[in-house]
Amino acid sequence: MTRLRRFLSSMAGRLFVILLLGMMAAAIGATALAGMRRAQEFERQNLARIADRLQGFVNLLDGNPELRSRLLAVGGPSVRAVRGDYRTGDDDRDLMDVLARREGPVAAARVRATSYRSCLPPLPEFMPSRERGGHRHPRERDPGFTPPRCRLVELQLGDGTPLRLALEYPAVARSAGSAFDPLFLSLLALAIAVLAYVVARIASTPLQRLAAAATELGQDLQRDPLPVAGPLEVRRAAEAFNAMQQRLQRHLGERTQMLAAITHDLQTPVTRLRLRLENVADDALRERLIADLAAMQALIREGLELARSAESAEQRAALDLDSLLESVAEDAAEAGHAVAFEQGCGAVLMLRPLAMHRLFSNLVDNAVKYGHAARIRAEVRDGQVEVRIRDDGPGLAAEELEAVFTPFLRLETSRSRETGGAGLGLTIARALAEKDGATLQLRNHPEGGLEAVVNWPAPAWNPARR
Repeated sequence: MTRLRRFLSSMAGRLFVILLLGMMAAAIGATALAGMRRAQEFERQNLARIADRLQGFVNLLDGNPELRSRLLAVGGPSVRAVRGDYRTGDDDRDLMDVLARREGPVAAARVRATSYRSCLPPLPEFMPSRERGGHRHPRERDPGFTPPRCRLVELQLGDGTPLRLALEYPAVARSAGSAFDPLFLSLLALAIAVLAYVVARIASTPLQRLAAAATELGQDLQRDPLPVAGPLEVRRAAEAFNAMQQRLQRHLGERTQMLAAITHDLQTPVTRLRLRLENVADDALRERLIADLAAMQALIREGLELARSAESAEQRAALDLDSLLESVAEDAAEAGHAVAFEQGCGAVLMLRPLAMHRLFSNLVDNAVKYGHAARIRAEVRDGQVEVRIRDDGPGLAAEELEAVFTPFLRLETSRSRETGGAGLGLTIARALAEKDGATLQLRNHPEGGLEAVVNWPAPAWNPARR
């Protein structure tokens, strides 16, 4: 049910419903109209056949006066002479209009609706005389009998002889619901549903492709341009998207080049300044000035590193996550830090090796610097790959867990300026994680300490236990 609601709330689902209902209404309406036209055509042809029969019988009577009495006694196809009076109704204008276009006596005939009994043959023709009294006509007792429509035709023959004839319309069995046969409607609905679904998917695919490209662009600004193909509107959207991507790449490249140029140009004056500081006689003052100069150099380097982290064109490759984390832990341990790799997950992901090494190195360094130790664990949970790096520090206040990702922000508690750093380490780490489709969050561990969690929500990974 959740998947159905999600589908119906999407563009494809809405197009599917609109097309399904619209095409079903159009198909049913067209079917009903076609049935009505068929009924009209059938009625027209039926009237023409009845008029032919009547005209043929009347012409036979008009052309053979000597046989007229015998012909009237025998009758013609669906035509017989009327004896007696029967109740009549309105004129049959449709049949009269057809007869009016014919030649001969029938052109001036008057046709009125009358009781169907006037079209029935006399009882003596098929019932013994002893059974006639008090009995209804046998055809009237048949429950399956469909009474024919009967018309009283009054006209004059060519010699002026008046003539009254009973004209029987053939009884035609019709099903009122034949045009709406359940099997027919089911097949029609199935065909329309398939067509509507295909059309909805075709129409929504460019939007889905554009949405996926926009998501990838937020993670990798150097992704391949969107293919320019399809209808005119889709091509225009793809061209606009590619133009936006190029502008972002150019803007980021200019920023990085500017920072690189500033860093390069500052190297010479900073080096000269350091050399001059070496000549300061006061040892304490000299050490403080050299420390400030080193902080300035670190700030410049980290600023440049932040810019490069978003612009890196490093290609993704299949990476054994456990091997990477173990390597980071060993490097930190060799540097004399209390870092342990406690658990692996056996996942292989398509990642940028150097960027991921820098990401986890930053997080481990952060944990060691402020929490004095780091424990690394990786696991697969609900189809997601998660890496947790926990320290033994005091943690952070709830409002500071997100604020520490702000560039150049230094907290005055456990992460103050005195501990070193330019306030860009976590900012760079989050940028590196997001560029490879992961999320980076900080949280206070229930047992104490701060925990950095890197999570890949839907990675394309393969289990590869070592």
